[in-house]
Amino acid sequence: MRDVVITGRGIISPAGRGVEDAWKGVLAAVSAAAVDERLVEAGTPVTLACRVPDFDPDAEFGRGTSRRMDRYTHLALAAAADALFDAGLVDGPGFGDGLVAGVERDRVGVLIGSGIGGAETWASEYPNYLDRGPGRVSPMFIPKMLSNTAAGVVSMRSGARGPNMTVNTACAAGASAIHIARDLIRSGQADVVMAGGVEAGITGLSVSAFAQMGALTKNDDPSSASRPFDVDRDGFVMGEGSAVVILESEEHAAARGATVHGRVAGAGASADAHHMTAPPEDGGGAILAMQRALDDAGMTPDTIDHINAHGTSTPLNDKTEALAVGVVFGAHRPAIASTKGVTGHLLGAAGAVEAVFSLQALATNTIPATANTVEVDPVIDADIVIGTPRDAELAAVMSNSFGFGGQNASLIFTR
Repeated sequence: MRDVVITGRGIISPAGRGVEDAWKGVLAAVSAAAVDERLVEAGTPVTLACRVPDFDPDAEFGRGTSRRMDRYTHLALAAAADALFDAGLVDGPGFGDGLVAGVERDRVGVLIGSGIGGAETWASEYPNYLDRGPGRVSPMFIPKMLSNTAAGVVSMRSGARGPNMTVNTACAAGASAIHIARDLIRSGQADVVMAGGVEAGITGLSVSAFAQMGALTKNDDPSSASRPFDVDRDGFVMGEGSAVVILESEEHAAARGATVHGRVAGAGASADAHHMTAPPEDGGGAILAMQRALDDAGMTPDTIDHINAHGTSTPLNDKTEALAVGVVFGAHRPAIASTKGVTGHLLGAAGAVEAVFSLQALATNTIPATANTVEVDPVIDADIVIGTPRDAELAAVMSNSFGFGGQNASLIFTR
């Protein structure tokens, strides 16, 4: 069975674009949440969101091309291009002229996770259909809206002809994509896979729907709205963004002299089989995913130094995740942080964005503080890092992602 390493990283997030800038944003522990004027105009009950700043798809791809894609595809393309360039698999930014010579395109795959897909296209085109009639529906509606468009376009832009899939396990989708990509390489079906997640679902419709469910915070102060594990947490802030990592077999990476940023040591998946939106009170599904990741890696609980938690800032999720960690890790108390205090909840992109942050924690021996969290809920018996980042010798980091429908994913990264 082949070892799988990560040789490239691309990220475009509310905390910043590029690994270094995004990581600085996370370590600064300043919330990216802000009042969103489009939500104010839409009259939504919640008007805070965490958007990607200073991103112009027209400048990035050209206006003609940009207008033929939904924003979620824009973000995925930007992250994938940055990851390929970071890995040295293209000869210039923005995909250059495609994959470099010597890389077998038939053995390069693409897996992009997304919970929603082309949300902005849905939100804009349906009113157009109602107001102007069926004959005025855009012929680009389907290609822009489909949740597999991002993976397809990344393949077209890069020339990758290997396995091409879209993963939808809701808020676990980015992590699930990395898990499946790892297995494709392990099994010999690919040598290289671009894997990650993307979401751009901040629309009046989707925000109103999440608010009606009671999932979003009612706190209108951007500096404290997303506060994972805090005693006063009351819901998440919606975010958008994308992250893509380049996975390769260790042999393939070594043969081309690639820089290795980390190893995907273990991956675990499970289902709660319980409820569409709420985890079981005993944390059974999360426990199973984390234990499977440890077993897959051949590691014991005491070897995990840090957990990048799912930590959404919702009352039930944070409590249940902490309980599950306690069951799996027992007396060993790994340092836990949630980066969603800065980025908000990026839904299908969260697992991939947090995979990049987990790799950065390893690379810098730094555990970020959970932004905005002042007083950890007394019912949470765990080592939650708050206040300032913590220096620590890190050899292994776990990243948890849990999705609606009870779909759970845990990844373990090592040096």
